[in-house]
Amino acid sequence: MIGRLAFGADAGWALFAGGLLIVSGYHARNLRRLLDWLGNPDPGDVPEASGAWDDAFALLHRRERRLAQERQRLARLVVRYSQAGRALPDGVVILDGDDRIVWCNGKAEARFGIDGKTDVGQPITNLVRQPEFVKYLAAGDYTGPAQLKTARGAALSLSVQIIPYDDAQKLLLARDITQAERLDTMRRDFVANVSHELRTPLTVLTGFLETVRELKLDPDRARNYMGMMAGQASRMQRIIDDLLTLSALESAPQPPWDRQVPMRAVLDSLCADAEALSGGRHRISLDAQGDWDLLGAESEIASALRNLITNAIRYSPAGGEVRLIWRASADGASFAVEDSGVGIEPEHIPRLTERFYRVDSGRSRETGGTGLGLAIVKHALLRHQASLQIESEPGKGSRFTVRFPARRVAAGHQSSGVTV
Repeated sequence: MIGRLAFGADAGWALFAGGLLIVSGYHARNLRRLLDWLGNPDPGDVPEASGAWDDAFALLHRRERRLAQERQRLARLVVRYSQAGRALPDGVVILDGDDRIVWCNGKAEARFGIDGKTDVGQPITNLVRQPEFVKYLAAGDYTGPAQLKTARGAALSLSVQIIPYDDAQKLLLARDITQAERLDTMRRDFVANVSHELRTPLTVLTGFLETVRELKLDPDRARNYMGMMAGQASRMQRIIDDLLTLSALESAPQPPWDRQVPMRAVLDSLCADAEALSGGRHRISLDAQGDWDLLGAESEIASALRNLITNAIRYSPAGGEVRLIWRASADGASFAVEDSGVGIEPEHIPRLTERFYRVDSGRSRETGGTGLGLAIVKHALLRHQASLQIESEPGKGSRFTVRFPARRVAAGHQSSGVTV
């Protein structure tokens, strides 16, 4: 009896121990699966179990899914902010508390020569070494920007502003002000040139007036002085008229695309004006081919072409030839002015369309030029998407060719070939 009781007790303990082992193994296996999953969590591959473990895995699955969604949202935000940073027109560099590069956009890479991948962690002064920038960064006074020049590729003028944030970090902004500086220089030069151009005739007028006032002049001399004063006043009027024309070209709306310019009539008028200006001193010829008109502002086109013709006559000696050549087709149109004048040195050609630029200042004033004619030509042509090509050889003459694109050409009503 006692033996049977002992055997029963041993069997019970064995069953209990076996059951405990099974339960412990079950929990150990689920714990191992949990640890393995936590080491590489995948919301789509959550371990399956039963009982409390199933609840635990389900809870972890929900939390991991939320975390994955949050990570995706944050990743999208990072991408969007990074794209926005790259799209900014200014160069942007993020610096840490030690002025080391954390991130930069493409504009900063181009302007400072930074490599956004390999230069992360580099002190900014290792790459941007201009003394003005180093001094600005070290001074710690970032209430205003610093200006510096770069020597990488095309020289740039940069306005650099540092904005501290988040206690130790800094945002470095680099704005390209090259064009603004160029425009400011042009503005100052323009004011100086206008002042100079107007001062000369005003000085002459003042001198004549003082002479007339202080001296008793006979009628012939008085008429001579009056004529010279009228000439200087006329010169000032031409300068003012050309300035107003330039201003109108710069501020007017774009020329119309649906207004047809009758080029046969325009060319005939230009040829007649050329004959009148020449006064028989030059051989003027017109060679017009192509039954096509232009689309745009007739006054602007005529003004541009007239300026080219006027220059050719003014700078060609008596007995010289001025040829007007018109060619047009569905592919575009061209107008050329050829002369047998003094020609232009190659170094002057790129600057001829600048305001008040003169190859020979004295000769230009003697011929009545204001120094604004080719600037007017350039602006009028740009407004019609046209281009100007200048070819010249000193002592042999020049050829100015205007080319209009196909979209500015329309079928006209002139004859296919006319020579005057």
